[in-house]
Amino acid sequence: MAYSEEIIARGELRLKQAQQAHRDKQEALRREIYAKLPRTKEIDGQLRKTAPRILAAALRKGLDQQAALAALRRENLALQDEQAALLAREGYQVDALDDTPLCPLCDDRGWKGPEMCRCLKKLCQEEQIKSLSSLLDLGEQSFETFRLDYYDSQVWQPFNRSPRENMEFILSTCRSYAEFFDSPAHKNLFLNGSPGLGKTFLSACIARVVSEKGYSVVYDTASNIFARFEARKFARAGEEARQAEADTRRYLTCDLLILDDLGSEFTTPFVQAALYEVINTRLVEGKRTVISSNLNLPGIRQRYTPQVASRLEGEYLSLPFFGQDIRQVKKQRG
Repeated sequence: MAYSEEIIARGELRLKQAQQAHRDKQEALRREIYAKLPRTKEIDGQLRKTAPRILAAALRKGLDQQAALAALRRENLALQDEQAALLAREGYQVDALDDTPLCPLCDDRGWKGPEMCRCLKKLCQEEQIKSLSSLLDLGEQSFETFRLDYYDSQVWQPFNRSPRENMEFILSTCRSYAEFFDSPAHKNLFLNGSPGLGKTFLSACIARVVSEKGYSVVYDTASNIFARFEARKFARAGEEARQAEADTRRYLTCDLLILDDLGSEFTTPFVQAALYEVINTRLVEGKRTVISSNLNLPGIRQRYTPQVASRLEGEYLSLPFFGQDIRQVKKQRG
């Protein structure tokens, strides 16, 4: 999962805060039990002193190490049994005084070797959704709230089907793509058509579902993405260059990149090269991409290089949007 450095840092900070809250809760419970059952505090003190005391006694009496350890084990078990009985009598869990980690899977490290533990992964997932929400208004946008009744049921002759029928197919395709992200029928989608037909809305729906599955998702506009590639190339050494390198690496390595509004940028030879790098690198690495644009495939061929057009035509499922601008439909309906 190629979460950004910022997302991981925020996730790790929240994990540390949760771990501290867990320790504070354990300490508060320990103080409560000690106040109610003073003998449990005495037992804890005895347990901490048992090992050095018995080992010292073994040395004085000339006992061998095995005998000393057996005596230590017997005394410890007797003390633990007494403490457990006291706790149970007052309705506490028998391990209420134990120092236990918040996450036993990773012992509160957040990582199991090079792999992120699910405790940290869950927090990174939540932080990612927060970031996406600030860009895509994920609070309102979901497949369940997508309105097909805004699309005309009359057949549009250039397409030989109605906008409503077309959107039913697109909605089903996008939903399947998100819900079966592990093995979608098509790895990449090209959402194209005039403004105001739902491309960004459906991109947000995909982002929400894929994020909730625990995958790393990056959404950004074409203009912003290409600006970061430009900063990577021309920024001087320092924080700006480091951040630009991190941003472009995230675009290239995240599980799902949603590149919005392709064609709105000022297209230069540098932009052409950056777009090809994004598309080709992600194809080679087997990463999934969703691109939205007001341009259709003929428009893509006119505006971008043959290499870019070839990859979009051959490796992306093109989903053309058509119909009346939804904003106008809403306005007409009052």
